[in-house]
Amino acid sequence: MTHRTPLFDRHVAAAAQIVDFAGWEMPLHYGSQIGEHHQVRKFAGVFDVSHMTIVEVRGTQSQAYLRRMLANDVAKLADPGTGLYSCMLNEHGGVVDDLIAYRQIDNTYRLIVNAATRVKDLAWIESIAVDFDVTLQERTDLIMLAVQGPQACAIVASLLPADLATSALQLSSFACVESDEVFVARTGYTGEDGWEILLPVEPGLLLWDDILAAGIRPCGLGARDTLRLEAGLSLYGQDMDEETSPLVSALGWTVAWQPDERDFIGRKALEHERDRGGNEKLVGLILQDRGIMRHGHRVITPVGDGIITSGGFSPTMQRSIALARVPGNVVGECRVEIRRAECRAKIVRPPFVRNGRVIVDLT
Repeated sequence: MTHRTPLFDRHVAAAAQIVDFAGWEMPLHYGSQIGEHHQVRKFAGVFDVSHMTIVEVRGTQSQAYLRRMLANDVAKLADPGTGLYSCMLNEHGGVVDDLIAYRQIDNTYRLIVNAATRVKDLAWIESIAVDFDVTLQERTDLIMLAVQGPQACAIVASLLPADLATSALQLSSFACVESDEVFVARTGYTGEDGWEILLPVEPGLLLWDDILAAGIRPCGLGARDTLRLEAGLSLYGQDMDEETSPLVSALGWTVAWQPDERDFIGRKALEHERDRGGNEKLVGLILQDRGIMRHGHRVITPVGDGIITSGGFSPTMQRSIALARVPGNVVGECRVEIRRAECRAKIVRPPFVRNGRVIVDLT
């Protein structure tokens, strides 16, 4: 079954190239993927991300439930209006999916989960909930917009109610604020400052129109992917999956080991992997020869082979970059097999670009 977000007709009217994404008809671009990429890096862009899965968790045991299900610890969220990034793991330590969890009022948490894994994720979330006094509600009645770029917050603030805008502008990373069914979080998937805004459909349609009228350009899935790759942000299903752990996916920082007694799903497997010592790691690559690195390309190092998990052309850096899983003790340079040719690449620590600046050494 094909799904459409409430903004579909507006995408068509804006001459978007529509593609299938995990069963959703979504805009790939509105004429120039690279133009949209630069728009976000230099000014501001808006993405329709209403296809994301939104689940609200309520009940007296909502915190205990999430402390069991997530590798990160929602007990860190001391007050409403805070959030964190985490993975859900299986018993083997593999990543079921990654998500953001926000704490709201009255023992309520809002989870933002990937669209492509919706069915699997909902089944997993529900299977764990049976052991806890919680209720789950998928919110399909909301529009979700991501406004991203150095000017995004300042421009969109003028379109929000004054009190909400003032609070939203003061948010730190991963913090959120809500007023009159409008939810604003200082999060994104681009490596730029910005907000993700959730609100009911009718006001959401109007806000989209107002954002475009204010001079912010609509952006599609293509720019979203190049931006997140430059920012070194992982894509589920490529850079991590149920066969890979956070420890080999550059996501060890999302695992809350303390307190020792918190028995989150996958903990024992991760402890065993941690104590054994990592055999693999996720790194960044910058291609030094001509060509484009792509998912699945072989990485050749003196201590063994690796594989490109995400790769492409960086519009900001004007060269090919990639994320790759390689042997844990490799450093320096490597080679990537592209169309049967071995091309030179430099190993770096991602991210490549943040807040409009290249932050890796290109020499």
